[in-house]
Amino acid sequence: MVIAKDVEYSVRGTAMRGRLAVPDGTGQRPGVLIAHEGNGLDEFQRTRPERLAELGYVAFALDYYGGGQVFTDPAQMMDRVGKFGADLDYVRELGNAGLEILTNEPRTDPARLAGIGYCFGGTMVLEMARGGADLKAVVGFHPGLTPSRPRDSVNIRGSVLVCIGSEDPIVPTETRLAFEEDMRAAGVDWRMNIYGGAEHSFTHPRTADPDANVLPGVKYHQPTDERSWRAMLDLFNEVLT
Repeated sequence: MVIAKDVEYSVRGTAMRGRLAVPDGTGQRPGVLIAHEGNGLDEFQRTRPERLAELGYVAFALDYYGGGQVFTDPAQMMDRVGKFGADLDYVRELGNAGLEILTNEPRTDPARLAGIGYCFGGTMVLEMARGGADLKAVVGFHPGLTPSRPRDSVNIRGSVLVCIGSEDPIVPTETRLAFEEDMRAAGVDWRMNIYGGAEHSFTHPRTADPDANVLPGVKYHQPTDERSWRAMLDLFNEVLT
């Protein structure tokens, strides 16, 4: 039986509230850190730790806004995310604080850790890896791909997978090509999956609602959601088992 609970912690004096899920059993299991989409750790994204725990992983969904805040106004969300770009050290600190919660769980095997993220959360786990976090796998679902410190990519220790929709206006072709060059120059074990017909935020069902207040080019795509999830699990099977 999966055990899930909210966990409160603090980063630079800001109260954070994440979600931890632990699988059935007694032995140590691989740990997966989850960084939420730009709108915040909403009710749907809070289910992801349990979904991974059902597959045998200890999983912690961090909170990078504080207090479990969720944005419904895209303009407010973009303003908040945009401010992170001016303080890359804080972005990495937020991610590493969540990683500490995950590794402090006794059921987590600290030698088998992965970081996954959605939208800006994908950017966050990539930046954690560039900062030297010991992650065996790093997976970004429709993440921002432009590094603020490209030379830091040589610090990436694990395997990288990014899953991008071919019609994503936030991650156009030239951005993907620049990311390829960055990974190649840094000697990273990387892969990029491009999914035809998919736009940004293809993993979140709320964006399928025609009445949802979302930006243009943002839309759920069930086939890509399922295919990218399987690609992530394939990478986990390769590097975490």
